[in-house]
Amino acid sequence: MPVDFFALLGNLQDILQGASMLVLICGMGVYLTLRTRFFQVRGVSFIFRATLGALFKKDAGQSGGGISPFQAVSTALAGTMGVGNIAGVATALTLGGAGAIFWMWVSSFFGMMTKYAEVVLAVRYREKSEGGGWHGGPMYYMEKGLGKRWMAKVFALLCAAGSFGIGNMTQVNAVSGAARVAFGIPLWVTGVLTAIIVALVIFGGIKRIATVAEIVIPFISVAYITACFFAIARWSDYLGGAVNLIFAQAFTLQSVVGGVAGYGLLTALRYGVSRGVFTNEAGMGAASIAHAAADCKSPQHQGAWGVFEVFLDTNTVCTLTGLVLLTAGGGTLWRSGLDGVEMTTAAFVSVFGPLGATFIAVSVMIYAIAGMLGWCFYGETSIGYLTNRSERSVFLYRSMFIACVFVGAVSELRMIWELTDALNALMAVPNIAALWLLRRQILLPKERSGS
Repeated sequence: MPVDFFALLGNLQDILQGASMLVLICGMGVYLTLRTRFFQVRGVSFIFRATLGALFKKDAGQSGGGISPFQAVSTALAGTMGVGNIAGVATALTLGGAGAIFWMWVSSFFGMMTKYAEVVLAVRYREKSEGGGWHGGPMYYMEKGLGKRWMAKVFALLCAAGSFGIGNMTQVNAVSGAARVAFGIPLWVTGVLTAIIVALVIFGGIKRIATVAEIVIPFISVAYITACFFAIARWSDYLGGAVNLIFAQAFTLQSVVGGVAGYGLLTALRYGVSRGVFTNEAGMGAASIAHAAADCKSPQHQGAWGVFEVFLDTNTVCTLTGLVLLTAGGGTLWRSGLDGVEMTTAAFVSVFGPLGATFIAVSVMIYAIAGMLGWCFYGETSIGYLTNRSERSVFLYRSMFIACVFVGAVSELRMIWELTDALNALMAVPNIAALWLLRRQILLPKERSGS
């Protein structure tokens, strides 16, 4: 009997999503929140001063050699923000109902502390590179903090492998699809152009990646957030009903008609938590690789940028997308049977006309390309760790990454989606284990250097 790889991957993904997200990732976030007495709330003053407030200081916490804290968070956001913020929220609504938005908020609230912990440990155990920058991430705190090099190697392998899928081929596939639909550009043309753009940036190293991310991510994020506010204002008469629906369906014990199988508490919780976790990637550890490259004042100060990252990604961008979808068309569009990018595009078209479709297509393309840059850095750092920073190995990795850009643009990627989702979920297992074992080393600002 032939093996159904799609079924096997789907079953593995379901198991990993149920266990690693709900139990491991969210459980770790709840523990850290309780242990720190809700630091993401009571420490909001320090978090603001260490993030947005620090942007107006001349030194911004830098000591030279690495990238700035803001460049680090921009690079991390490049890897987390993207198609999931635009299309993933629509899928969460379709499968989990409006209540999924509430559980997305819950997961991101606790995820703030998980991301804070990852960043603090990544900065604390990072190493200075020969070129004057920094190398860090989960593999470094697994080896240096725990003395478990085998665990570090497992994480690095998963991260490097995952970078070719979720950080490359699935991203460029969204770019080529959007370009073909919006502008009629052939898939192979988009593949070639995207590969050239990515190559020009990644062969410049982390500083060039960070410089591009520092410009692109704030620009597209401000543009997208502004467009969302205009769309919500257009359907403002239905905003109150949308908010009420979010809370009502979040706690509906009995499934009600809607979507494919109806909406209830369990489905809303599952898909809301799933979207929250896999959008901001709190618990997976990959984003801490970018944060570790920052010239920061202290691990705690860079950890504050981790909290900010989750807030901007999930609580801001995903929430606004959800409200746009729930209000568009008088609150009926999200029940129309559309899903993913199609639903989000239809919502913006209802406000901006054909320009809305173009805007979503361009947003998807910019976010996806930025995501490829961020994930390339995660992957090459992982390869560098596994090969003692062999320049040849990193060069080969970058070359393979660029080749996969073209392949992803012109291919059907159903199995790649399934496989990379599983790989990314698997990354959370050793990372959460390391966070738990190192939990006593996750210190708050006042416990070391003050605020």
